[in-house]
Amino acid sequence: MIIIIVMNSLVYKKYKRVISIMISGIVHKFVFIAVILVISGCAHHFKVAEEKIRTVYMVEDSANSPVSQFAPVFLIHNHQKTYNRIGRPSAIIDDNGKEKVYIDENNPVMYYLVRNFVTEKDTYTNYIYRVHFPRVPFSLVPYHLSAGKNVGLITVVTVDSKNNPLLITTVHTCGCYLAIVPTSYLSADTFPDNWNGKKLKVYGERLPPGLDYLNITMPRVVVHLRPGVHRVMDLEIIEDQNIMLNNGFNKISTPLAHMDDLMKIPVNGSFTSFYYTEGLMNGFVKGSVKVWESLFLSLVSLDLFVGTDKVYGNPEIYGNKFYTSLKPWNRTASEMWDFKRFLEFWGWKL
Repeated sequence: MIIIIVMNSLVYKKYKRVISIMISGIVHKFVFIAVILVISGCAHHFKVAEEKIRTVYMVEDSANSPVSQFAPVFLIHNHQKTYNRIGRPSAIIDDNGKEKVYIDENNPVMYYLVRNFVTEKDTYTNYIYRVHFPRVPFSLVPYHLSAGKNVGLITVVTVDSKNNPLLITTVHTCGCYLAIVPTSYLSADTFPDNWNGKKLKVYGERLPPGLDYLNITMPRVVVHLRPGVHRVMDLEIIEDQNIMLNNGFNKISTPLAHMDDLMKIPVNGSFTSFYYTEGLMNGFVKGSVKVWESLFLSLVSLDLFVGTDKVYGNPEIYGNKFYTSLKPWNRTASEMWDFKRFLEFWGWKL
């Protein structure tokens, strides 16, 4: 043992400078990543310019079904920029005979999925809504860490067996920027132990700590989106979505489509999937690799495709977990398909 210690000491003395440089390089890299994350978070404090006419994407409620009744309204700023518009995942075959998947910003759609989960307290239903945008543009000021194409956002409305909305969950389709906001229907004993009732801090954004449904007969959740990055910058409950139409909002009617339709996008008389269906990228959105996130966060997360948008589906089928924590050891516990386990991981006691 003494001999080994002495040898290790001699080796360290001999290569002390090399080891110091290596350690210093690793430290500097992690400091650089931290700075990038801070810059990315602070960038979202830029004030959004006031607009005379704001645009909202909303579902027509003529079907009078729970899926349409719980569908969120998306409030868009700077709608004249095509990358801020909700569109429809589409595909073409280019001049080189290669398939190209893109978002048609002139043809919006809101995809939905309904899933149930059971706890000891109740049976719950998730109404899951997914929308996509053409891209997050590359930008240095403000810095867009999530720059890339075919990006998306998921909103989950969790209701109890009495159809009361309990939680509104928002997350980007890469699993990033998660926010779980309780409503006035949710009992305080189901909140996380560290809940302080203050505004939620989500990487630079400030979201309300709760949403009030009391004394509202036709409630509708409105999701305010920051232009460029499509981050959720606010949430509110309104009495009736049609009220917005009487206050100078530009309405864009958005049809509902089942989330399975993303597996069968028409192209040249046939169909293709919005996602890769085999290989290393199975379950990821085609054309959605996030260069900056992969560069700065792949080492931290141990995921080369961190930040890349993905399918919201059974990981046993796609081999691709919709995880919401960057820590590799939390990948399964923070995965959203098993919503009961997901809520328990984040401290909720439904």
